[in-house]
Amino acid sequence: MKKFLAVLLVLMLAVSFAACGKGKEEAKPDPNAKGEGVMTWSEYVDAELDAEVVIEAYVQAKQSWWDDKATLYLQDPDGAYFVYNASCTQETFEKLGAGQKVKVTGFKTAWSGEVEIAEGATIEIEDGTWLAEALDVTALLGTDELLAHQNEYVAFKGMTVEPSKDADGKEVPYLYKWNGTGTEGDDLYFNVSLDGNTYTFTVESYLCDKDTDVYKAVQALQIGDVIDMEGFLYWYEGVNPHITKVSAAQ
Repeated sequence: MKKFLAVLLVLMLAVSFAACGKGKEEAKPDPNAKGEGVMTWSEYVDAELDAEVVIEAYVQAKQSWWDDKATLYLQDPDGAYFVYNASCTQETFEKLGAGQKVKVTGFKTAWSGEVEIAEGATIEIEDGTWLAEALDVTALLGTDELLAHQNEYVAFKGMTVEPSKDADGKEVPYLYKWNGTGTEGDDLYFNVSLDGNTYTFTVESYLCDKDTDVYKAVQALQIGDVIDMEGFLYWYEGVNPHITKVSAAQ
């Protein structure tokens, strides 16, 4: 009888701990919650250019840091933000791990179609973490709907590598720099097509340098390869994604 009661007590405790654990999981902070005076993504989108903006979001990638300035891709469950050359010490930059929540105060601006929070912005680290999953926007290529996902972490599926012309006019699968005048270590530009339309995608060397898997994957591409990609929906005179992953189409 004592043995039976002991086993029963253990089972009851296990159920109790499991319930407590479940309760904690359900109590996770809402990743879309905003502090006082902080804009929602929709309010940020509606803000006029050159207006002061205050946003809270989560670091999805760190593009660069130098001279106490950081360039970041941020996102929350509603939308994404590109922060360019914000004031940031190296110590703070090193604390900005993937998913880290931050508060950014600055001015909304645009450059060649890319909407961003530009130089002079400030960054504050806050409690909380969240990472976005890549949203498949393949079907939105060539449509006005794509712009609503600017700067988001996205995926493109089943696209075909098309030729680019290097500085000598030779057809190649990719270029170093947009015009083919660069060398290894510079940005990579490559053309991909879908349904008869061709788009130029980029591996931004500050974001993914020559030693990264994606840089090497693009260097290994051949004209006619069909590939899947992930990256950030950057904009420069039209859609110009900064690609962070390339693989053979599934």
